[in-house]
Amino acid sequence: MLRELPLSLYIHFPWCVRKCPYCDFNSHTLRTELPEKTYINALLEDLEQHLSKILYRPIISIFMGGGTPSLFSPSAIKCLLDELKKRLNFSDDIEITLEVNPGTVEYQRFQAYRIAGVNRLSIGVQSFQDHQLKVLGRIHGSEEASNAVVAAKAAGFENINIDLMHGLPGQSLQEGLEDLNKTFKLTPSHISWYQLTIEPNTEFAVKPPKLPLDDKIWQLQERGKQLLLINAYRQYEISAYSKEAFICVHNRNYWEFGDYLGIGAGAHSKLTDEKEQTVIRTWKHKNPKDYLEKKDNFIGGKKSISDKELAFEFMLNAFRLYYPIPIELFEQRTGLSIAMVKKPFIEAEKLGLFVVRKNSMYLTNRGKRFYNDLVALFLS
Repeated sequence: MLRELPLSLYIHFPWCVRKCPYCDFNSHTLRTELPEKTYINALLEDLEQHLSKILYRPIISIFMGGGTPSLFSPSAIKCLLDELKKRLNFSDDIEITLEVNPGTVEYQRFQAYRIAGVNRLSIGVQSFQDHQLKVLGRIHGSEEASNAVVAAKAAGFENINIDLMHGLPGQSLQEGLEDLNKTFKLTPSHISWYQLTIEPNTEFAVKPPKLPLDDKIWQLQERGKQLLLINAYRQYEISAYSKEAFICVHNRNYWEFGDYLGIGAGAHSKLTDEKEQTVIRTWKHKNPKDYLEKKDNFIGGKKSISDKELAFEFMLNAFRLYYPIPIELFEQRTGLSIAMVKKPFIEAEKLGLFVVRKNSMYLTNRGKRFYNDLVALFLS
């Protein structure tokens, strides 16, 4: 049944104080006064246009990302969450995440965000090395980053994620491990530890920095994973590590191919239409100005996903996970028979990329290392 398919809500806030040179997200430097009230009203109007499709379905998570959502005041976030609750069916244990920057102004607001209804913070630290923060274009320093985590705990947050990058320009093995050790001292419940990649249409793509050699990055990854495990952070996804019971509900729903509705400039959605027996992807107008001007229809594009694309996208997401994936989940989330992917399935097993035990798929160490090769098999 459609109502049984997990449903998350993503809310995009497109403005930043300054766009980082590595960032390829839909973020825009704020050059005028923040249109706080106008944008909140637009988000609610955006949601209204989808309500007939998601009515009564419980929302298991809300993720407010950006951009920099913490540019918005606690009162604006409270207004938004209060209005969402009037329109949506929040699950009893709903996870509500707000992405925040570690700047002083933001962390002075943490307690008010918690009172507003936020119960999880994701803090964009990236590094505890001041010279690296400067290279990355961040507007905070290492001391502010540490203070922000302390402030989050003082505000009553138990569920805290720290975003941390590795493979940074000129980064040594020692520096990379030091960043992790400083993170451990702050004892967040969740760590997103991911490699810096040079994305198209970014400042780094135009002027690429000199990154460490691949073998050095691999060495750091292996040593880092050992440290994370020793410090009781379980890796459950390619770049996600958590303490027990603190796996990110929102991100897990993405990787397990649940449904999600996106509102806000540039936000994407994936919604299953049981009546039409199809899965629809939509995306909103990307430019904030266009988004705010086209309130009669916020949708910038729409596409039905073919069976072949569905099968590939499921594998693309599910194989990011480092815990067993039931084969029946493929059929539940796509409506397709596993027989449709029998050929690549057998080939992947032969290559030792995953094994099947008790009707579940287990990624092997080889599969984890050669993830791109694994998912490429399901393109054919």
